[in-house]
Amino acid sequence: MELSEQEIVRRQSLQTMREMGIDPYPAAEYEVTGYSTDIKAGFVDGANGENGEWHTGDEVRIAGRLMSKRIMGKASFIEIQDSKGRIQVYVSRDDIQAPAEPNGENGANGENGEWTVEQQMYNVVFKKLLDIGDFIGIEGFVFRTQMGEISVHAKKLTVLAKSLKPLPIVKYKDGVAYDGFNDPEQRYRQRYVDLVVNEGVKDTFLKRAAILRTMRQVFDEAGYTEVETPILQQIAGGASARPFITHHNTLDVDMYLRIATELYLKRLIVGGFEGVYEIGRNFRNEGMDRNHNPEFTCMELYVQYKDYNWMMSFTEQLLERIAIAVNGTTKVQIGDHEVDFKAPYRRLPILDAIKEKTGLDLAAMSEDEIRIEAKKLGVEDTEHMGKGKLIDEIFGETCEGTFIQPTFITDYPVEMSPLTKLHRSKPGLTERFELMVNGKELANAYSELNDPIDQYNRFVEQMKLADKGDDEAMVIDHDFMRALEYGMPPTSGIGIGIDRLAMFMTGQPTIQEVLLFPTMRPE
Repeated sequence: MELSEQEIVRRQSLQTMREMGIDPYPAAEYEVTGYSTDIKAGFVDGANGENGEWHTGDEVRIAGRLMSKRIMGKASFIEIQDSKGRIQVYVSRDDIQAPAEPNGENGANGENGEWTVEQQMYNVVFKKLLDIGDFIGIEGFVFRTQMGEISVHAKKLTVLAKSLKPLPIVKYKDGVAYDGFNDPEQRYRQRYVDLVVNEGVKDTFLKRAAILRTMRQVFDEAGYTEVETPILQQIAGGASARPFITHHNTLDVDMYLRIATELYLKRLIVGGFEGVYEIGRNFRNEGMDRNHNPEFTCMELYVQYKDYNWMMSFTEQLLERIAIAVNGTTKVQIGDHEVDFKAPYRRLPILDAIKEKTGLDLAAMSEDEIRIEAKKLGVEDTEHMGKGKLIDEIFGETCEGTFIQPTFITDYPVEMSPLTKLHRSKPGLTERFELMVNGKELANAYSELNDPIDQYNRFVEQMKLADKGDDEAMVIDHDFMRALEYGMPPTSGIGIGIDRLAMFMTGQPTIQEVLLFPTMRPE
């Protein structure tokens, strides 16, 4: 491995520390008693205030990464970045080093005229051996500088971890980075560097965590149970998608990484759970772009004795609460649009949506007539599509991108919805909705099909589509069919893409910005 000049110098500093008796990677615990943002937010001038406040002279131990260093003779200022933010530290030679000359002639604190480790800390370790990116611990007290900046006055400095690679330098103007570590591919490959040097990146993932935390709170308050179901499955069911295939050596069978959790969660409804949900990874062997990643996080929820009308109302309340928890408001800026997640949302049948946008009355057309219209609209490879797939493609081409504010698109044709209950009053349609936000699908939900005979016939129709060349058609899951035959109560279910929800709630333009480690081509 070829090293840069800076990397060579850092390794030399590492060796010098060891020769001085300083362990650059100590194993002992370092107890932290304060964090940057908490200290600055809670600081009150004066002493002896209320609990939770920081005051001049309060002792503190902080730890973090050294991000800047300004040496001014006997005194210096550094900036420490901890897990919550950054804070300035004042370091004085007279405070962290006993008064002694380098040769130790005045006989202070050393053996055989040598400095102790503490005496060397400023002139040798701090000034010469510490580099930007190193982890250090600071023990001292809180104060406000003459310039008014809340800082920590260092009394003791501890090396916690030596950085052997230099961090990239990022320059900002008016709060916007204009130079530095900003190439997207480099940022996604080296997310550990991106998180350190680019402002706002960590906040995106803290908001993502808040989304999941709030979602769980809502479900737990409702009395629903979080569960885990198999990722390795012998049948890739529960959605229309191409799976990843692997092989189990002991069983000598091919298996699939799950494309959905639906069929296992419904088994649990059969087993007697009132409501079950799972937040976990799904895998689909399909395209990669700004909105799709081969592995993604999805939440699926199933509740007995409910239908898709109830689920629409529940979803509105869920998303409104998440938006407030993450951003403090129901309104979110997504690109050029301000999207308001405040309930209620518009509800629009899919055939009405297509007619509204195109003037086409697909309800009155045959499959062949719809195929002709699809070709006119630029839909490709229509010969392998059934009526439902054609309608779905037409909707995608002409309508989907136009729904910016949250909108429930409802009542899909039966061919598009093999796991959905037939509509109670509209023949040929099902009780299904998709939630559109900012021109993209965010959620998919049904009144779940619980008639085992109807379900079996739907699977058979899916197999016919597979024979036509539809590689996303579902196969028959015989064990799931057996479960349905034992009886599943009326149930409503929903799936919400967590990655896309995170994009919306944080205003990010691509899915890669809300995935810590998105799938990348090999370097």
